[in-house]
Amino acid sequence: MSFCQTVWEDVAPLRRAILDHPFLNELAAGTLAPESFRHYIVQDSLYLAEYSRALALAAARAPTASGRLEFSDGAKVAVQVEEALHQAFFAQFGVTAEIAAASEPTPACLGYTSYLSALAATRSYEELIAGILPCFWVYWEVGCDVKPRAASPNPYAAWIDTYAAPAFGEATDRVRALVDEAAQNATAATRAAMVTAFRNATRFEWMFWDSAYHRAIWPI
Repeated sequence: MSFCQTVWEDVAPLRRAILDHPFLNELAAGTLAPESFRHYIVQDSLYLAEYSRALALAAARAPTASGRLEFSDGAKVAVQVEEALHQAFFAQFGVTAEIAAASEPTPACLGYTSYLSALAATRSYEELIAGILPCFWVYWEVGCDVKPRAASPNPYAAWIDTYAAPAFGEATDRVRALVDEAAQNATAATRAAMVTAFRNATRFEWMFWDSAYHRAIWPI
């Protein structure tokens, strides 16, 4: 079994908790409170600004041309395609430019982006891309899980379609292949660190949705 298959099975309980989260169940049913989705898209726009930087740093550190191309393309997509999706939802859910500009990251958002930044700044390339992968792979699994059971019409259909799109699955496959390649050439210690990075990032994925569902803010 490949590194990615092994670590994917390792986080199976986390993945189940994500798929069972009320945020995603209510999103699929079209009943998710608009306030929770508004919280999510504002925080996701803040997250993507930092995630695109992590992808750009992965591109700069990649030892192969395929890695440099894939992660630089990913950084571009994070800025262009998903920002376009957010702008459409901003208009739909009443998020003005002033509201977006005045927003600050929640503890879950700041924790996730700071973790990726720390991987990029202080840890190995292998750990960095292992930490990057869950944002691709978890969202692809969520999209594929939600789409067949989504109510129609659904106010969140554009979001669902984005992450269930075959092109997004193909991008996930390419990043997964790069992580497997890196793991194959890594030491046992580095592979163990990659497992930790992947697991922690998957934990942050759950925390991000949970934070949005409860519209969490700083407690003090």
